[in-house]
Amino acid sequence: MLDPQFDQGFRDACGGPICGVDEAGRGPLAGPVYAAAVILSPEYPILGLNDSKKLSEKKREALFDIIREEAVAYCIASASVEEIEQYNILNATYLAMSRAVAGLSQPPALALIDGNRKPPQLTVPAKTVVKGDALSESIAAASILAKVSRDRLLVEMDKQYPQYGFAVHKGYGTAAHTAALREFGPCPEHRPSFLKKILGEH
Repeated sequence: MLDPQFDQGFRDACGGPICGVDEAGRGPLAGPVYAAAVILSPEYPILGLNDSKKLSEKKREALFDIIREEAVAYCIASASVEEIEQYNILNATYLAMSRAVAGLSQPPALALIDGNRKPPQLTVPAKTVVKGDALSESIAAASILAKVSRDRLLVEMDKQYPQYGFAVHKGYGTAAHTAALREFGPCPEHRPSFLKKILGEH
């Protein structure tokens, strides 16, 4: 159970609204990396928020709709496979996070970033929170929006490239995914820089 007072302490300290920011999809071998930014209302708490990885798919899907209805503001953004290849996965993640914050309908007084590094492109004050999705309701809400959005995209990708099993593993390097890569080779949605060890390229 997340403590609502964690976020409230930051609201009190900065004297304005805060947004939580989290990403989904840094590790997979395919697909874009997603990020979300969420400003929650302290007056209308959302029950059941937690780190998206600790929730069932059914629970995440239900909370996804509730967060979008109840949040003061939210934005879901991504960085493409091409951007991951051009800038590397860390910088592409920063790009997705900064796009999510910039896309909010109102600017936050402070952005709480899950992890230990701040995206350099942010135009608002920010604070990093290690394991933030297990501490902050705002970051947990962002983690849910980012993960559900990305998972839904991978289900759609599965229809276009059914041989890889994207709907099951969501692009992560499972044994079945690795076997499919070796059998069929990569598709345009795969991240070439992530495949070098698997496909024996240098």
